[in-house]
Amino acid sequence: MPPLFRRFLVIRAVSLAGSAMTPVALALAVLDTSGRPGDLGIVLAAQVIPHIGLLLVGGVVADRVSRRAVLLGANLVQGVTQGAVAGVLISGHYGLLVIAGLELVNGAAGAFAGPALRGIVPELVAEAALQRANSLLAGTRNATKILGPTLAGVLVATVGGGWAIAVDAASFLVAAALLAGLRLDRGSRISRGPGLWPELRAGWRTFRGIRWVWVTTVAFCLINLLYTGIWQILGPALTRQRSGDAAWGLVLGVRAVGLLVMSALMYRFAFRYLLRAGQLLGVFGGFGLLALGFGAGLPTVLGCAFVAGMGFTALDIAWEVSVQQHVPRAMLSRVSAYGDLLSYIAIPAGQLAVGPLSGRFGAYPVALAGGIAFALASLVPLLVPDVRNLPA
Repeated sequence: MPPLFRRFLVIRAVSLAGSAMTPVALALAVLDTSGRPGDLGIVLAAQVIPHIGLLLVGGVVADRVSRRAVLLGANLVQGVTQGAVAGVLISGHYGLLVIAGLELVNGAAGAFAGPALRGIVPELVAEAALQRANSLLAGTRNATKILGPTLAGVLVATVGGGWAIAVDAASFLVAAALLAGLRLDRGSRISRGPGLWPELRAGWRTFRGIRWVWVTTVAFCLINLLYTGIWQILGPALTRQRSGDAAWGLVLGVRAVGLLVMSALMYRFAFRYLLRAGQLLGVFGGFGLLALGFGAGLPTVLGCAFVAGMGFTALDIAWEVSVQQHVPRAMLSRVSAYGDLLSYIAIPAGQLAVGPLSGRFGAYPVALAGGIAFALASLVPLLVPDVRNLPA
């Protein structure tokens, strides 16, 4: 990997390590301070809503100006807002509106970081190295998902949630300082366009004009609709029912190991038709739901969770690399933003549907149906030649 990418990988590792701590630290800190679960719901919604709502704007901005500058600005804003949240909590001056307002700004900044991040990778490495680069980024992200919550739990238990969030804030600011010294030799600035709405329309035309992009995006939307709510809501309930309170944490840990293993394999092995391979391997992502649906014992659930983690990573890396290789550079962030938006909006719908569906049909049948539907959603795009035959 080129030195420029290795430096960027360090920057991402620093930022991700702090971000992985925030969900646990923020949840525990708000609950400990307010004692009201409703407050936590408001705070989390305040962060998520602007993130989703501003994704398309973030895509336009990242395509029009320096992506390095967008990432630098986003990291600065997120560092300052998280630092302010930490200050409020540490000082004992908790206020729901203050915390929610700060997380609103934080979520908005994150909407600009995502599209810029996806667009900047092709500026750092040659096209032939994109799979390895994205595998390294995925491995870093997955490793922080394991270490971050653990460290957050230790900090919350010892010094309090406010200090854990302060570490997150510091990670953003350190990442911003490192980004300030990152100089891109090529493609670091895109020509300015006619305005926000014409740029959004141009991005949408490009998105819908590339068949494999919108077909796989629809598949991801269905996967998020079918998987996230069932896994997050029924997963803990079913494993606790059959295997005890500690089982779900073990399942998540084993799944995270599967994520890391596939990241390493995707770094090592190249595919002639990467998107095809990703969709085929993605079938395994539904194995965790199948194990839950069949009422399998804990060893089987753990094995299936490991395999499911591998399938998810294969899908993720194949999509990232394919977009970076085949979408025009000037449209890359906008097309990515449309893909993210259409994928993410299915998550809350799936979460809301799990309760009524499991009440009507039962938790085990819903989990089983979700696993089967997941596999189909991963395979069906391969019926489209543009997906099946896209070269790496």
